[in-house]
Amino acid sequence: METWSRDELWKAVATERSRLADDLAGLAPADWDRPSLCGEWTVREVVAHLTAAASVGRLRWLTSVLAARFDFDLHNRRRLAEHLGTGAADTLARFQAVRTRTTAASGHTPAWLGEVVVHGQDVRHPLGLATRPDPAAVAQVAQFFAGRDFTVPSKTLVAGLRLEATDSDLAVGDGPEVVGSTLALTMAMAGRPAFLPELTGAGLPVLAERLGAGPPGDGPTTG
Repeated sequence: METWSRDELWKAVATERSRLADDLAGLAPADWDRPSLCGEWTVREVVAHLTAAASVGRLRWLTSVLAARFDFDLHNRRRLAEHLGTGAADTLARFQAVRTRTTAASGHTPAWLGEVVVHGQDVRHPLGLATRPDPAAVAQVAQFFAGRDFTVPSKTLVAGLRLEATDSDLAVGDGPEVVGSTLALTMAMAGRPAFLPELTGAGLPVLAERLGAGPPGDGPTTG
């Protein structure tokens, strides 16, 4: 599978942010307060987190983490609150304003594409929104996730498994197969059991157990 250049990855980030912003523009006021797939965060809080991720460079990130004494949950909560705004319309406006930014806390560009891919579905899935990101772009995230533990223990989750996508060139790992869309594979690697029902293969029970989900489809949604 071809690895994209940094410019190609940032272009994909801007595209996916714009598509998510378009979806968010149609939300009813109550939708913003719905739970997302990301832990205890609401839809609005996830969007504010995405704005924060696009607004905090390396030095600002380090300063914030040091101020939080390496409590990354506290760091995230502080930066989220900073970009939440006065209401849902303000939250959306702030997110729209960062769509084309290339600011990031590190040079791991596939991870920042992963931010908008994963959190975009954290929002869309519970709202029943059908929009899905470009499989070729998601494949770049999946390849990164399968190769290392970064912000999520993705490599650990799929160790000893073979991931085969049905809608892209993604094919990574060795062992019992887990087969499905590139997005479902990526969301599972990001720790979202809600996407397990979209997957098949002999390796699926192993992945489900690692996610703490029991039989595929029966487990709780985690952040």
